[in-house]
Amino acid sequence: MPIALPIKNALIMIQYIAKENGKLVFLDKWQEGVWINIIPPHHKDELEELSERFNIPLDFLTDPLDIEERARYEWEDDIKLIVINIPFKEKDNDDNENHSYYRTIPLGIVITPYNIITISSKENNVIQRFLDGKVKNFKPSKIQHFILKIMEQTVLWYLEYLKRLNYKRNMLEQELYNSSRNKELKELLKIEKSLVYFLNSLKADELLLMKMKRTDFLKIRENEDYLDYFEDIIIDYSQGLDMANVHTNILGGIMDTYATIISNNFNNLVQRLTFITIILEVPTLVASFYGMNVDLPFSGYKYIFYILFSVSFVLGIFLVWVVTQKVKL
Repeated sequence: MPIALPIKNALIMIQYIAKENGKLVFLDKWQEGVWINIIPPHHKDELEELSERFNIPLDFLTDPLDIEERARYEWEDDIKLIVINIPFKEKDNDDNENHSYYRTIPLGIVITPYNIITISSKENNVIQRFLDGKVKNFKPSKIQHFILKIMEQTVLWYLEYLKRLNYKRNMLEQELYNSSRNKELKELLKIEKSLVYFLNSLKADELLLMKMKRTDFLKIRENEDYLDYFEDIIIDYSQGLDMANVHTNILGGIMDTYATIISNNFNNLVQRLTFITIILEVPTLVASFYGMNVDLPFSGYKYIFYILFSVSFVLGIFLVWVVTQKVKL
């Protein structure tokens, strides 16, 4: 059992959370059965001290802080680590809510014989929902059930963010029907980027959960209620993965369609400019001959200007007719 001593460096933010009378209680020090939540920012020396205090391998605390860390589980002696990818809403530099986009970050769940420890590189809605007391029917001391609750909240946030992305895509699509502006296209690219993050992370998380079920990593095979609950969570992950696939395919089709439309519009513009150039070229050529500083036939005729104008006008009309007929063919 770890020694209940305060950490010397007070910069690290550690929350000791218990549940009493149905409400979360934040304690001043460690005790058995509490939930230990480590809040960013993190410093290596502080994590080393925490690792020594609770007899946890240091990489169990540092690996989840790597943004590129894959979903997995491992154990060393009686300490277990689960790393899952959770959805995370990130904003652009202007902090505009409408300009936010989504990605995924690792969440580390360290299981000790006495406690559960959570750590991630950023504050996130999955853990914050527990801290706000919005998740019912869980106790930090029931470690297995608490882990299942974390996984459930993760997939629920995936589904919620996917709905938001789909709604935003529909709004941008309606705006693009009226005008193809760079602003809407850039927002669609952000949605596509978010969907790619979600798609890859949901695949990795689903495989992790299925492997955990197959190996009985949480030791819940004998508990029918927990096992059914775990299976329901895996089904929700499959649903989220299907939604992400559908939204990604739809958005890919939309981007291809608008690329084709923009290409067609550009071709039509070039075609019109070519028509205008051809139509103006012959009259200009006729007029340019009589602009030369040399003797030309009928150059002294007083009505030559009107004749040249009429000839140029007739040639222009004739070329318009010829080009029009060619286009129809």
